[in-house]
Amino acid sequence: MGALRTDDDSWDIATSVGSTAVMVAAARAADTESQDPLIDDPYARLLVDGVSGLPWQNLLEEDVIERVAGVDVEAAAIFRHMRNYQAVRTHFFDAFFTAAAAAGIRQMVILASGLDSRAYRLAWPTGTRVFEIDQPKVLEYKAAKLAEHGADPTAKRQEVAVDLRFDWPAELQQAGFDRTQPTAWLAEGLLMYLPAEAQDRLFENIGALSAPGSRIAAETAGKHSEDRREEMQQRFERVAEALDIQRPDLDIADLVYNDPDRAELDEWLNAHGWTATATAATDEMRRLERWVDGVPMTDDQDAFSNFVVAERG
Repeated sequence: MGALRTDDDSWDIATSVGSTAVMVAAARAADTESQDPLIDDPYARLLVDGVSGLPWQNLLEEDVIERVAGVDVEAAAIFRHMRNYQAVRTHFFDAFFTAAAAAGIRQMVILASGLDSRAYRLAWPTGTRVFEIDQPKVLEYKAAKLAEHGADPTAKRQEVAVDLRFDWPAELQQAGFDRTQPTAWLAEGLLMYLPAEAQDRLFENIGALSAPGSRIAAETAGKHSEDRREEMQQRFERVAEALDIQRPDLDIADLVYNDPDRAELDEWLNAHGWTATATAATDEMRRLERWVDGVPMTDDQDAFSNFVVAERG
């Protein structure tokens, strides 16, 4: 774990963990605007362009990737893989929420929501409430930027401005969450920023708040060796220098907990009152024809995430 993180650190949309939400939204924007989009997020570009001082905005655009290919073909494959992965992940969890709504669930919770725009872009049934939990400044930025462009939520959107390391269950219930009603929970792009014990505590809290019929969807944290992380950093530095591309001031590896003792989430949930299954992200990318050949890390299966879904009977 790098020195940039502390147990009580905070951030806005342009710093630390908050800035990674810009990268994710940039990937959604790039896929939405591509010739063969997998997802449709009309708000991603608005949210990305409203942030200044970050290089994330264009790193995953096709013209930049083509420039990268002229310097390092494998680096270009990694960039394209990153963009495709985010589109596949978004597609998977969109389908999760659509299925939950079709099953009659009307209470949704998005943990560490970042620049997630599902409360605005999915066709929610009447009476649906979407609770978004994140740092106060992150939620403020998103709501203000979308309101500035006249965007209205398609469900009852409720902000819960609290750090997930603190007493978020109390804040969620104060915001109107009903623990007697089934809930669909999403932990996307979150678990890698939590140490193993915090991951367990997060799902213990979810379990305590979940009525029968509740569902969970989550992206697990891949595990990267120090050698692999160093190799990737050096590769990106060479490409950035060759193409005069601004590099981020921080390394994402300094933000994540590469914890070897982290529980396998589907196994943990199955042992704690849920029925869970895991889908390998690599399998889903191939199923949707978004797999990218030539990515050097494909020989390391531990580096890839699983998409886990679970239901409480």
